[in-house]
Amino acid sequence: MTRISQFLAIAFFAGVGVGVGSVDRNPRAATPAQSPKRAADLAAIEKLHQADIEATLTQDPASLTKLWSEGGANFGFPGPPVVGIRDMGSAYAKFRAEHPDFQVVKYAPVINEIQIVDEWAIEAGDFGGIFKMSAKDEPVTVRSKGMRVLKRQQDGSWKFAIVGLK
Repeated sequence: MTRISQFLAIAFFAGVGVGVGSVDRNPRAATPAQSPKRAADLAAIEKLHQADIEATLTQDPASLTKLWSEGGANFGFPGPPVVGIRDMGSAYAKFRAEHPDFQVVKYAPVINEIQIVDEWAIEAGDFGGIFKMSAKDEPVTVRSKGMRVLKRQQDGSWKFAIVGLK
């Protein structure tokens, strides 16, 4: 995989997902044995997952930025991590301006495990997608395993706090 392909996979497949604690093999299904709080957390996390897919497919810098918690750190950009909502928005806008024809054709994250402890969640996943740098370029397929740390917001929603790939 070329350096640009790695960068694009990391930076714009914001979903990058390794879990800790007890194993939840089907993280999206709330079972009757789960507490109502856990079921509510899983539903809110699923909303974040759907927003991640939608924002990644549209490549709208504002939508991508809204996925992040205040002080979030994205290790997917070249150089040091991009930290904070303002810098995250600037990084997404800069990429969009430099690559206006960039298109995500498919983004299909598969979250294999979610562990929730207090206000934090760690999730493991397999992340894949297809992108094109421009309409005339051939599609590039990327696949990665990774983790992301989520932070519960005061309103009960969840946002990305730390994203990294391996």
